[in-house]
Amino acid sequence: MSLPPGFLDELRSRTSIAQVVGRKVMWDTRKSNQGKGDMWAPCPFHQEKSASFHVDDRKGYYYCFGCHAKGDALGFIQETENVSFMEAVEIMAREAGMTMPARDPQAQKKADRRTQLADVMEQAAQFYRLQYKAGAGAAARDYINKRGLSPQTQDQFEIGFAPDGWQNLWDHLTGKGVAEELILAAGLAKESNKGGKPYDTFRNRIMFPIRDPRKRCIAFGGRAMDPNDNAKYLNSPETELFDKGRSLYNHGPAREAAGKGQPLIVAEGYMDVIALAAAGLTASVAPLGTAVTETQLQLLWRISPEPVIALDGDKAGIGAAMRLIDLALPMLSAGQSLRFCVLPEGLDPDDLIKTQGVDAMRELVENSKPLVHLLWQRETEGKVFDSPERRAALDQSLREALKKITDGNLRSHYGHEIKRLRADLFGLNEAPRENTWQRSRGPWKGKSKFPDKGVAVASTKNSLLAQSTDVEERVREAVILVILMAHPDLLNHFLADLETLDLHGEDHRKILSALLRHSDETDAEHLKNILTAEIGAAPLEKLWSLSHVQIAPAVRAGADPTLTRMTMAEELAKLEARRGIQREIEDAVEDLAGVADEALTWRVGQAAEARNASMRSKGISDGGDGEDRGSMSDYLQSLIDGEIWVKKGR
Repeated sequence: MSLPPGFLDELRSRTSIAQVVGRKVMWDTRKSNQGKGDMWAPCPFHQEKSASFHVDDRKGYYYCFGCHAKGDALGFIQETENVSFMEAVEIMAREAGMTMPARDPQAQKKADRRTQLADVMEQAAQFYRLQYKAGAGAAARDYINKRGLSPQTQDQFEIGFAPDGWQNLWDHLTGKGVAEELILAAGLAKESNKGGKPYDTFRNRIMFPIRDPRKRCIAFGGRAMDPNDNAKYLNSPETELFDKGRSLYNHGPAREAAGKGQPLIVAEGYMDVIALAAAGLTASVAPLGTAVTETQLQLLWRISPEPVIALDGDKAGIGAAMRLIDLALPMLSAGQSLRFCVLPEGLDPDDLIKTQGVDAMRELVENSKPLVHLLWQRETEGKVFDSPERRAALDQSLREALKKITDGNLRSHYGHEIKRLRADLFGLNEAPRENTWQRSRGPWKGKSKFPDKGVAVASTKNSLLAQSTDVEERVREAVILVILMAHPDLLNHFLADLETLDLHGEDHRKILSALLRHSDETDAEHLKNILTAEIGAAPLEKLWSLSHVQIAPAVRAGADPTLTRMTMAEELAKLEARRGIQREIEDAVEDLAGVADEALTWRVGQAAEARNASMRSKGISDGGDGEDRGSMSDYLQSLIDGEIWVKKGR
């Protein structure tokens, strides 16, 4: 539904954000100034005792200096009520005494039609519920009781029964005056191929109503009572109300529970969800008989940033988890991912809770694996990497998987974690066997000069090269950060580069993170106040006091905008070039550490230090000289190519 121009502006003007927020918080009367609309309270989004949550009633915005939550009144309703934007608009309009705008005729007609179908579905749910409680549902009740569901749980999930027979529901609904066309359109009956009366879709099945987030019955799921039935579970066909790829079982209650802090669990079926909810894990949903779709993933992320996929530990469950990885990778973003909870083989959530208790299920959820670890498991489990070709094949498959991640910063973090796991798998972090291999020429003979190859790598990384590189990179980082603070309009211009920038030191990282959170801020003085409130004055004062920052022309007041932008681009480019060479050296050392002895590792470190000294003597500090970088690469390769390896005699 589209809103007419000016509707939201009027809605916001009629609404006091302090009143909206005031229903959820206790104002700090000592810190707040109600006359100026300057209100403070403990944040409703994270646990705290101090009043770091600020509401500016005049501007209509809230901001938490602790968890950095921010937004307007509509955003606050969305977050605290866990509802969509349009639902928040409806809630706020109702409270403000405003009438929601009328739909256009076609949209109204469609809405009226859906209302009619939902009414028919509700009548069907009541019929199935009555049948379940009557004599016809005795066997169904016995089955459900044996599954351990209490009467309260059965009522909560409105479990019903479709009796055996071809026209039980059809006759009931038509007898109540429901139009035959509506019964067919709702998917409750099907046309007969033999020219007879339409017949019921569900027969001799335990029935589970499927409701949308607005609690309207849109479909049913039915479990066959006959063990010889071709379909153990059967869903309603897709209708004007029901699209199974865009729906979740238990969506509404799970959304409400997740909004109160419960972990969102995605189980496989109806009974899993019911068992989890009965055990207190009420933020549980299930896809409807199919693999999770892209739309369902988006629905899940609207409920919780990290849903936990709880799958049976059998081959089918593991396979479903592995397929979900490929669907999710292109959709991942910072703070929006999946975790995986794989149950013991042969057990579903209901079985686990019954045999080991709800605490066992909670523990599995709490210790769920991040997606990157399941990706690694998929690519490595059951495989042997005893040849260069097999290792190269693994690297290639992992690179192809990571290419699917569209968020550059996130892709970089995935790469770091994969690199760590790879090093563990191939033993690159293990101590070598003493003197297993020895060079035929070199500065050392006999016993190893270093205790293990990890020390050799660390020796190089802690060398003069690494130390001077850190200093030079910190200088560039400081200049970049100060330029951004002095000219916040550059934040959005360089946003893509800044989001993937990995900085030295906690202070630098905190400042950049805060800048990115406030990339829409254009007033330098206001931005400085925000940063001071968030991370304290000391790190900022330290940054501004550095001599190389103070002499940078781009940070001065009234600096030419074009010069400032060019300086920013140049600093980022130089920093990236510098780090490119450093990564090349570190990768070479790490790769050599898997096969080389300490002599070669030492020579690589010495080469790096010599190269760095040469650059300093020439006045080169940016790492951007293409000839110099090429010569460094050539020298590293010559070290590798020139080595002759012989196995030490025993």
